Amino acid sequence: MKKKDLHVILFLILAAAVLLKGTHIRSVEEYYRTHIDDITPESETVFISIRCNTVLNNRDKLNPALQSDEFVPPDGVILQKSEYVLREGDTAFDMLERAVRANRIQMEYQGGNLNVYNSVYVQGINYLYEFSCGPLSGWMYLVNGVFPNYGSSKYTLCDGDTVEWVYTCDLGCDVGCEWMEGG
Repeated sequence: MKKKDLHVILFLILAAAVLLKGTHIRSVEEYYRTHIDDITPESETVFISIRCNTVLNNRDKLNPALQSDEFVPPDGVILQKSEYVLREGDTAFDMLERAVRANRIQMEYQGGNLNVYNSVYVQGINYLYEFSCGPLSGWMYLVNGVFPNYGSSKYTLCDGDTVEWVYTCDLGCDVGCEWMEGG
């Protein structure tokens, strides 16, 4: 081996050591646990849950490809009520996005710039989409027990808020959405 080749190898080893020492390598679990280490007694927090229990009474309408506990858990709970740090300006959609990422739950949405409401539209969570369980099915959200009449990316949260994402099979009537019941 030539002296020049030895210098190149030593340089590459040194460069690799510097890169590895200065790079924080995280496991997949560390990456997805984005909120847990942030919570302190001084933190402002919100709670979020995701449920599809209405599907349990409407399995006859459910897309056959989704007839599995993987997509519709036996109790209808996709995400138990969980606490997350509230960051300045966080919306109901921001919290959903953070929660599904942290818990590795599939979600698909349409950006606000792609619809007339100028707000993000949640198309599917955990592979349950609009119309997956009948022509009146899809995702809705509540904050502190109330269904806001506007998009989740427009609803700015406050400390202590509780956000619930619920799957409806009857245009909100089966999840207690009174403004939908009134037409």
